[in-house]
Amino acid sequence: VGQVENARKHLCLLGQPQDRTELQKLQAVEKHLCKCTDARRIRDWKSALRETDAAIASGADFSPQLFMCRVEALLKLHQLDDAESSLSVVPKLEPCTNSCSQTKFFGMFSEAYLFFVQAQIEMALGRFENAVTAAEKAEQIDPRNVEVAVLLNNVKLVARARARGNDLFKSERFTEACSAYGDGLRLDPSNSILYCNRAACWFKLGRWEHSVEDCDQALSIQPNYIKALLRRAASNSKLERWADAVQDYEVLRRELPDDNKIAESLFQAQVALKKSHGDFGEEACSIKQFRAAISLPGVSVVHFKMSSNMQCKQISPFVDSLCDRHPSVDIEESPGVANAENISILPTFKIYKNGCCLKEMVCPSREMLEHSVIHYSSYNP
Repeated sequence: VGQVENARKHLCLLGQPQDRTELQKLQAVEKHLCKCTDARRIRDWKSALRETDAAIASGADFSPQLFMCRVEALLKLHQLDDAESSLSVVPKLEPCTNSCSQTKFFGMFSEAYLFFVQAQIEMALGRFENAVTAAEKAEQIDPRNVEVAVLLNNVKLVARARARGNDLFKSERFTEACSAYGDGLRLDPSNSILYCNRAACWFKLGRWEHSVEDCDQALSIQPNYIKALLRRAASNSKLERWADAVQDYEVLRRELPDDNKIAESLFQAQVALKKSHGDFGEEACSIKQFRAAISLPGVSVVHFKMSSNMQCKQISPFVDSLCDRHPSVDIEESPGVANAENISILPTFKIYKNGCCLKEMVCPSREMLEHSVIHYSSYNP
């Protein structure tokens, strides 16, 4: 469990034969713990992580403190997702004797260290009230530890700054909210939540360049941060940086395939990107070809789709079996056609006869689609 001093006492009891294998394990754990302590003291988190893993592999594989040290190192290395997942496998702290509870770990009582790290990760994840609670517990266990006292003070100040920023944002006092979030960031410069919140303020103030910069900071700390991706995509759209906006919206589309608003924003950004590249000569031809196709005699059922959209994939075989003439328009390949037809949500079906749109269906059920196709196939105005 990482309590090397107690382990050595048990191994070296007077009159007891020493277990050589266990002694070697103990020495290995001691060596790695010593190196880990040195690395943590100089904030060399890569080395701290390496030595922590080595200590765990050497036999201290049920030490909550070592696992929490791993979490702390990952957090400091801006690997927040890994830190959070590692937190879920930290062994539970077993009830121990009074002497065990007084064991020091990195200069603070072992149990206090657990809450010390928990406070840091709670704050990084935006759970500021939980962070304050954890830091207060660490302070109760080890009230004289300077590192714990500094953390508790910082956590309280950051939580206060964030709360003040949120209140100011709700009151639409965006400049003051920016300043409040900035106060928090001065105390916790690696807090992705505060960067993202300040980015929202910059966006409201029309300072989209600053919004992008803060989103970049948030995403460098938490690469899969959905809110930061959304705000950066929206800010880049305002700046007409369409390639960057499309890139973020494509990531968001993969993460949130059923979000129609993201699908619409991606489509609009793709159209704007094509326009900015002057690619609409080809699109004009596509639109003419589309008009010609739906103007042919008879009924055409047009499926507006996107190859990456799961709903489109699921309904396509049914459409194939339902009707003979059903041209499909992939909005990624022909955004001009989709734009001309005012398509914003997928899948969308339009039924045309002799060039006229008779019916539009957005995300229809199979029953509705089948009924409409049968009905309009025999339609004679």
